[in-house]
Amino acid sequence: MLLDAFDSNWIAPLGPHVDAFESEMCAHIGVHHGAALSSGTAGLHLALLLAGVGPGDEVLVSTFTFAATANAVNYVGARPVFLDSDLASWNMDPALLAEELDACARRGKLPKAVIAVDLYGQCADLARISEICSQYGVLLIEDAAEALGATCHGRPAGSWGELAVFSFNGNKIITTSGGGMLVSNHRDWIEKARFLATQARDPAPHYEHTQIGYNYRMSNLLAALGRAQLKSLEERVAARRAHNAYYRAAFKDTPGVAFMPEAAHGRATFWLTCITIDQAEFGFDHEQVRQHLATLDIEARPLWKPMHLQPVFRNCRVRGGDVSAELFAHGLCLPSGSNLNPDDRDRIVAGVLSSRRK
Repeated sequence: MLLDAFDSNWIAPLGPHVDAFESEMCAHIGVHHGAALSSGTAGLHLALLLAGVGPGDEVLVSTFTFAATANAVNYVGARPVFLDSDLASWNMDPALLAEELDACARRGKLPKAVIAVDLYGQCADLARISEICSQYGVLLIEDAAEALGATCHGRPAGSWGELAVFSFNGNKIITTSGGGMLVSNHRDWIEKARFLATQARDPAPHYEHTQIGYNYRMSNLLAALGRAQLKSLEERVAARRAHNAYYRAAFKDTPGVAFMPEAAHGRATFWLTCITIDQAEFGFDHEQVRQHLATLDIEARPLWKPMHLQPVFRNCRVRGGDVSAELFAHGLCLPSGSNLNPDDRDRIVAGVLSSRRK
């Protein structure tokens, strides 16, 4: 497909591979319409614009996430309100969502939207979250950037929100080097997203603009890459899950090492295998283990630092916070790429275990 894009000389912008990638992604996740974009962050920005979020509004956001989720709220002049995680999935706690929406309703000011994140390849409890949002009439945006291929109650990630966003950044389970997609069952929203993402150019023989637009569309070349990778998505998911199973077996009898649980409500991709390390039991903390692995040329990373602990969001309201703060204080992401081979995994496990003996 990549060679086809080159041979056709249709590299950018847009093109037949963009149209096909949108259709194939939507068919895969069971959503009717999609707009291929330059990044997942662009998708979040457009989703909030389509939802009518603007200055003075509040948006409830998972605190345990990458900064792009919260940053997009600020792009439209709104204010994020952060909600803590539950221990069953490490994602937004539905009970806290219900508490916050009840408190907002009693104050007479509901948030304009909720952004629920599907973290590290695992869906939040989207059945409960969507039911709670519906109860209060608040629009749900699903940030499925990390979770393509995961399911919740048998439905694919990205099929729950009124709007949902995927990322195809270089570290994701399929990649277009950079890129993303906004999906929805609302045709008019996706058509508006495409319009805004193409510099909001009005129909005219010249360049006419009555709205502010953005340069957010995906190129034909990158869409061809995405189409090719989408064909192997299930193999990539199987590889990530195999890595996770291997790590679990390898550390089964290691004191102080625990794993991100796979929630009962769905199938995780384990885009990243995440562990927590109890220093009292293991002998060293997660940062000492990370630094030791770095000396062996093995890259491991801390878990996301919760947004409510980030200096840039220090004045934002938060409900809960202790669960995600505790996970960040003890958590580590192990190498999880689909192309890891058995020797790589053996070396990673040996590296973690040898940190106890250094």
